[in-house]
Amino acid sequence: MATEDDEYWESQHKKSNRPDDTAFKQQRLRAWKPLITVKSTIPLFAIVGVVFLIVGGVLYGSVNSVKEIQVDYTHCMSVQEPNMTCAEFRSNFSFANKACHCRVNFTLPVRYPGTVFMYYKLTNFFQNHRQYIKSRNNEQLRGDLDQNEGCDPIKTANITRTGFTNNVVVPCGLVANSLFNDSFSLLSLKSNMNISLSRRNIAWASDQNTKFRNPTDLSEFADYKQPPNWQKPITELDPNDTENNGFQNEDFIVWMRTAALPTFRKLHRRITEGLESGGYELIVDYNFPTSAFGGQKFVVLSTISWLGGRNSFLGIAYLTVGSISLAVALCFLALNSLSGGVWRPRRNETL
Repeated sequence: MATEDDEYWESQHKKSNRPDDTAFKQQRLRAWKPLITVKSTIPLFAIVGVVFLIVGGVLYGSVNSVKEIQVDYTHCMSVQEPNMTCAEFRSNFSFANKACHCRVNFTLPVRYPGTVFMYYKLTNFFQNHRQYIKSRNNEQLRGDLDQNEGCDPIKTANITRTGFTNNVVVPCGLVANSLFNDSFSLLSLKSNMNISLSRRNIAWASDQNTKFRNPTDLSEFADYKQPPNWQKPITELDPNDTENNGFQNEDFIVWMRTAALPTFRKLHRRITEGLESGGYELIVDYNFPTSAFGGQKFVVLSTISWLGGRNSFLGIAYLTVGSISLAVALCFLALNSLSGGVWRPRRNETL
């Protein structure tokens, strides 16, 4: 049997859970609901269409002002073995310890003003594979060389070499082991002069300053083993600039920022003085094999606009949406005219 105290506490509990008797909490606020009419819909779609077409035209025109050329050197002919491509040369194990050099000629039909960016482009290379992308140790890349957790299957090396104090691979992991190692030089056939290619300012500043740090002394790298696919130690990646070595080598940093798609390009060099029109010769030290995964290799030379490089997707997207909006507006206008204005607007209702 319920006592007076039970009834009292039950009444207090019910009272505390009851919303206040206000217009807001009891949902009695006045509301306005717009009613979509032909009179308002046609101008709305027309305005959206016109604005999107203007913006899309500006974006598309800006992208088309970018000058770009792609040079495919996947199957360039070897200088040492004239009857063999460098792709075949690299696939032949008898030439495993030999370098392959090739030359590819191309022509720039117009002058490339300002800074020209040189990229390398790979196809069918899946840097986004789960096992590949996880095979690295970020603590090691920040300077703690003994760390190699998560670098399977390239954590340690079985090869022996005098001077090692341990067998930890530095840098460890599949991403570092597959570092792109082709090198290029560019010769102008008109002036018979080599074009200056800058290695600096190609990596993100945030990566250089935060994600990749060298140990206090670069000589510490000598106590560790280099990845099995590397042809030179990490302290000799840039023989012309001692500060551009170790984990803070910009080519290394650019490669370690993995790509999302199997066809990608990465910034490799900068040409600060532009390129004149005319013939050029691309001289390649061909080291990176692509035959195993059926890929292709390109060198891409490109200028940029205020919008970036050549990518017309955004401009085409705006033009498409603008065209559809104008088409819808015209359809509504035609239907309204053919129906004799039957689609009459109604007054907006106040609730």
